[in-house]
Amino acid sequence: MPPSSVMRAAWQAVRWSVVVPTLQLAVYLCAAMSLMLFLERLYMAAVITGLWLRRRRRKQRMMLDDDDDLEAGDDDHWCPMVLVQIPMFNEGQVYRLSIGAACGMSWPSDRLVIQVLDDSTNPAIRELVEVECARWAGKGVRIRYENRSNRNGYKAGAMHEGLKKHYARECEFVAIFDADFQPDSDFLRRTVPLLRRDPGVALVQARWRYVNADDCILTRIQEMSLNYHFAVEQEVGSACHAFFGFNGTAGVWRVAALVDAGGWKERTTVEDMDLAVRASLRGWRFVYVGDLVVRNELPSTFKAYRYQQHRWSCGPANLFRKVLPEILRSDRVSLGKKLHLLYAFFFVRKLVAHLVTFLFYCVVIPACVLVQGDVRLPKYVAMYVPALITLLNAACTPRSCHLLIFWILFENVMSMHRSKAAVIGLLEASRANEWVVTDKLGSGKAAPVVARKKKQQVLRSRCCSTRREMHVLELAMGACLLYCAVYDIVFFGRDHYYLYLLLQSAAAFIVGFGYVGATAPS
Repeated sequence: MPPSSVMRAAWQAVRWSVVVPTLQLAVYLCAAMSLMLFLERLYMAAVITGLWLRRRRRKQRMMLDDDDDLEAGDDDHWCPMVLVQIPMFNEGQVYRLSIGAACGMSWPSDRLVIQVLDDSTNPAIRELVEVECARWAGKGVRIRYENRSNRNGYKAGAMHEGLKKHYARECEFVAIFDADFQPDSDFLRRTVPLLRRDPGVALVQARWRYVNADDCILTRIQEMSLNYHFAVEQEVGSACHAFFGFNGTAGVWRVAALVDAGGWKERTTVEDMDLAVRASLRGWRFVYVGDLVVRNELPSTFKAYRYQQHRWSCGPANLFRKVLPEILRSDRVSLGKKLHLLYAFFFVRKLVAHLVTFLFYCVVIPACVLVQGDVRLPKYVAMYVPALITLLNAACTPRSCHLLIFWILFENVMSMHRSKAAVIGLLEASRANEWVVTDKLGSGKAAPVVARKKKQQVLRSRCCSTRREMHVLELAMGACLLYCAVYDIVFFGRDHYYLYLLLQSAAAFIVGFGYVGATAPS
């Protein structure tokens, strides 16, 4: 028998005994995960619809009782002490915006302390931040500049050390803003009353508003994803379970609840989510205020966005591994809340959502094309369920509906990084505790007009630059998907999967050649 015939026979044996059964099992597994994700999204859509109808039926009353007290005359003696923490690290572009906005909040000056936690390692930036703090102190603002000699614990370590200061111990509440966040002047007057009204509430979380959403297609895509997170996930968590993941910024904590939960811990890179889970297990409740927005900036370079997504995907998976025994042992929360935490919050949203996107659209479908129809791939798994999930997501950002196709394809590309990060977090591998600060360019409405125009010109020049960073993994993905598309056209093509594969490979090449987002500053 010729060697080629032997090899062909061996391949057929392996194909029918190993490859086809494994792929068919992967299809069924992806179908199950897709249905879990779809049912979770459908449930949240039903809750949001119910909330909207209820609010429309009853005329929504503005909660003025406590607000009248806050704004009544000059009698502010009742106002509690509030600490505002602004952690930062080498934030040379945005430090003035956040410090200025925090110092401009309406609150009695003797009952407000601004604490700038500067872990900067750049001496020039450190000096600029210290000078800015001194400038506001000269205007009568109680502002404290704190700088550590190390970065132990990163952001969590800085805030933990900040709460130990003698002036911080007098404060009943602590508001937290990252360096690019700019709260409006009435932020405290709209959040603190909710904490005072109900002593069982530990956290009040505001929504983000993106000042640079129109800078490039990368920021528009981020806006679509984050709008769904805030408008649906946070809203449903607050309304149904009095729990949601703290976003790490634009929120106000009750210090007593923070201490009761064990304070800031540095065991993962999502210290904010860690604190929220522990506080919830202690019986504390959270409130999300969707109509209160805080301006902030989205990362506009793909490199910065990729590092951010690694941390946001790896951290929750790593936290799930560590907090699972605590959730099971907790005796202060109901079984329903435990189920929500374990299944909906962690398993479906933080693991299944990433894994099914990458495995199904970037691995299983191309592999099914290569085995030429020997694997049954139901259309409801490949088309109908994903289409409905996509429409539910896109409904939160109607102005970007024309970007829907590219948003889907881009999210599939990013699922490679998110899935890898989730696995690293679950296994607690080498990059599980990697912390890279997200670079920001400082574009914002609070910036001077001339400076803002200059930054926009610089951003446009970066977006149009011919010298772009190439990303090997994305290029490799694009090449593999293109090969599968051509193979489908030449040898099979009955189900027209090559149409999707061509589009997905094009998206991977666009990302791989650096045509998404601004180029990184030199």
